[in-house]
Amino acid sequence: MNVLFVSQCSKNALKESRRILDQFAERRGERTWQTAITLDGLNTLRKLLRKTARKNTAVACHWIRGKDHSELMWIVGDASQFNAKGATPTNTTARNVLRREDENDWHTLETIRVLAQLAGLLHDLGKASIAFQQRLKGLRTEKNLYRHEWVSLRLFQAFVGTDTDEQWLQRLADETADDHELWTSAGRYWRDGLDAGEENRHPFRSLNAQAPLAAALGWLVVTHHRLPLKPARDSTGKQQWFGARDERPALHELPELLSKVAHDWNEQAQDAEQKHKEAYWAIEGGTDSLPAVSPIWRKQAAKLAKRFLSLQQTHSEDWLDNPYVMHQARLCLMLGDHHYSSLGLTAADKPVAGRAPFLQADQTLAANTTYKKNGQRVVNQSLLEHLLGVAQGAASIAHALPGFERYLPRLANHRGLR
Repeated sequence: MNVLFVSQCSKNALKESRRILDQFAERRGERTWQTAITLDGLNTLRKLLRKTARKNTAVACHWIRGKDHSELMWIVGDASQFNAKGATPTNTTARNVLRREDENDWHTLETIRVLAQLAGLLHDLGKASIAFQQRLKGLRTEKNLYRHEWVSLRLFQAFVGTDTDEQWLQRLADETADDHELWTSAGRYWRDGLDAGEENRHPFRSLNAQAPLAAALGWLVVTHHRLPLKPARDSTGKQQWFGARDERPALHELPELLSKVAHDWNEQAQDAEQKHKEAYWAIEGGTDSLPAVSPIWRKQAAKLAKRFLSLQQTHSEDWLDNPYVMHQARLCLMLGDHHYSSLGLTAADKPVAGRAPFLQADQTLAANTTYKKNGQRVVNQSLLEHLLGVAQGAASIAHALPGFERYLPRLANHRGLR
């Protein structure tokens, strides 16, 4: 390979770099060398430069690949003497001439924020079930028949019904709408294992067809703990233990894979009597105790619904097909959930800073538990507080995303990653 070396060293580092480079290449000027060299020879030269490098060392290696094309191979020493392509400056200034930070290339950041925040309001609605509340009280210890995130998805699906995205968003945007019964009404609230009919077994099949935005939110809700896992089955068709090695989908299944997701992709299906299944779908205290009918919850949801309606006018993509947006929104939701769940009690058995203790007073549904100083197990966060707190936390994390690329360390010029 034909390579060009440029030295921006100073003081004794310049003498040392010249001594080494003169052994491998011919000078083309006071600070430039060129030669044809093998990859092994180039690696040897780089090792020698790195071994003798000082704070004033700065040597760049360019691979001349054609008449009008060269590629920066590596830099030894002070990389600030060169730009990302290995060019050296003709002049320097402390003034911010380019003002690159003024340019916003986060074109979908607002969509990510609203998706994560609205999913935060929805993600744990399934914890309102009798079974989950009994589990928090220590009255149930058996393996879950249905996980709370799947119940949350079914509750949200019941609210959406057969509406388009614009229709259900309009209903949600009206915080005074009399639609409380929609969350659990018969015919809309599909209860796996209890209600008959194979056509309703796959929630994303109907959601994705009529309300793509609702399908994206449903995906965030059902995956905020773990991704769906295709259940493995034996030769008779019976489901094997959850996590068997042969559950990987076939290649031809991938295009329509989401439409096949069912409750046994979220939790292993188990044989149980109907009376045991009912507790997973019945709401503790009835529909009126559901956080989604609370005025403060509806107020927050209405703001987000109105924001979505305005975003849909300029960004009408099918967000579920955008892996970047969905990945970032899920990241914000999961971090917000983990953080707010970790906020417990102080040494004085008072809620720690950053929580909303006033929401605890009149709430009967719990989201999680903790232990007091004396070892007594008590409710840590009400379900309403948890949903509002996670939604706010997810929004804050989304707002902070642009700052990560500015302040976190990164591999700026890694040839393998490029």
